[in-house]
Amino acid sequence: MEIVAYGVLSDEEPLLRAAFDKAFAGRHELRCLRLFLDGDTALTTAGHEIVLSGVNDTLDAGVLRTLAAGGTRMIAQRSTGYNNIDLTAARELGVTVARVSSYSPYSVAEFAWTLALAVNRRIVRAAHRTREFDFRLDGLMGRDLRGRTAGVVGTGKIGSAFAAIAHGFGMRLLGWDITENPDCLALGMEYVPRERLFAEADLVSLHVPLLPETHHLVDADALGLMKDDAILVNSSRGGLVDTDALLATLRAGRLTGVGLDVYEEEAGVFFLDKSLEVMTDERLARLMTFSNVLLTSHQAYFTEDAVGQIVRTTVSNIEDYLAGRSGDNTLVAAT
Repeated sequence: MEIVAYGVLSDEEPLLRAAFDKAFAGRHELRCLRLFLDGDTALTTAGHEIVLSGVNDTLDAGVLRTLAAGGTRMIAQRSTGYNNIDLTAARELGVTVARVSSYSPYSVAEFAWTLALAVNRRIVRAAHRTREFDFRLDGLMGRDLRGRTAGVVGTGKIGSAFAAIAHGFGMRLLGWDITENPDCLALGMEYVPRERLFAEADLVSLHVPLLPETHHLVDADALGLMKDDAILVNSSRGGLVDTDALLATLRAGRLTGVGLDVYEEEAGVFFLDKSLEVMTDERLARLMTFSNVLLTSHQAYFTEDAVGQIVRTTVSNIEDYLAGRSGDNTLVAAT
């Protein structure tokens, strides 16, 4: 059969094809598309039993009905997050859904630190200056991290990896989660209420999934608790941060730096070239005007190690479906 994959990036495709060829040895063909799956493109899935999706695809009830009517019986999500998929609708339609439950946590944790260090030491501004042979240091002063406090919101595999790096810097560790991670406790992390973490941390990094209870976890109240010279990093999901509240905080001259690899309205923007278009998202355009904000395009996971693991797990999920098996990655098992 032909299996179709949506939103495939140019650097991802060779890894995906290699894993596919190794597993299926020509028994199934893979069609890789750059376009994203949504209400406008859903009809292109017709005749494909298995569809590979990504975080920026829209798989709401309407799209899923179109897929099911066209013969789709399995959706393999190439990510850990799945808030873009209506699982209730998939279950009602008899469509199997699987995801990649985990991959290299170091890819995201290390990138979160890349953002934190870049905004702390004004790396982007410095690089722009030196390219123009302006070697002044005015406005580039950062701070030592040793002895300061890192607040880790969400201490699962990625949060734990982030905390280990913070420990290496000699930082005091505060954590917030529904359960305490023994690995983080071993680093000396103190678990505290969320309000205390925001109030005491010099650096806050977000590593929780986007759920109804975590939507706008960083709202006006949370931002109001943060130190004026604190750093905020979000490499998890854009919806964790209330963008309007963040913009108001930045306009007030608060926060030393903000590093964002995600944005709550990133669908239809991230992973695309918008350089020749007018940016109609006023909030996104406004974020770009702040010199202490560094925004990247959801690339924290994007290493050979992590993407390689993602595509291998995706292929394994397809093998499970074809064999009639359910595994730890199965979100909806069609009966």
